[in-house]
Amino acid sequence: MASPTSVIFDVGRVLFDWNLRFLYERLIPDDEALDAFLRDVVTPEWHFQHDAGRSFADTSTELTAEHPHHAELIAALAPQFNETIGPAIPGMTELVADLHAAGVPLYAITNFSGEFWPPFRAREAEFFAPFRDVVVSGDEKLVKPDAAIYRLALERFGLEPEEAVFIDDNVANVVGANALGIHALLFTGEPKLRTDLRDLGFAL
Repeated sequence: MASPTSVIFDVGRVLFDWNLRFLYERLIPDDEALDAFLRDVVTPEWHFQHDAGRSFADTSTELTAEHPHHAELIAALAPQFNETIGPAIPGMTELVADLHAAGVPLYAITNFSGEFWPPFRAREAEFFAPFRDVVVSGDEKLVKPDAAIYRLALERFGLEPEEAVFIDDNVANVVGANALGIHALLFTGEPKLRTDLRDLGFAL
């Protein structure tokens, strides 16, 4: 494969830490009750519907019907979603800045709700300023690792597969990108990623 010239990042757990627990541990003080709520009510699997393009109004209505005694906690997710997102992953602010300074085109493909993305991006406007474009799954109603979202992103970014390196913390997403001819790296932390990018020819 030819050496890539552009970098495409995942967002959650690559650029920024994310966990539903970050919000709900503030709202549910009892550890056992918190664990049960995240296991049985507001689960990652339920939340993934938002990444796939379903509205919070629809999903929360359905979930509240199943768990009416948790109505207030379920409703809290939408206005407080930014509280599920922690700080930038250590070293990633600096890595993004270094790539941008080197003139590397930066992009992202994220499994993220189309409703929740704009407030988060506004919160982190400075961080995302170097990014030329971001494909958000909830807006497209396509999710990684579906090949269609990678094809759409490449077309939108004006890239051939071999021109891009894609970074994700999810093995399935990495495998999906690699199957299309994209250089794909599994994210395990900034030090290893920086080394991997150097090995691919990026001046860092």
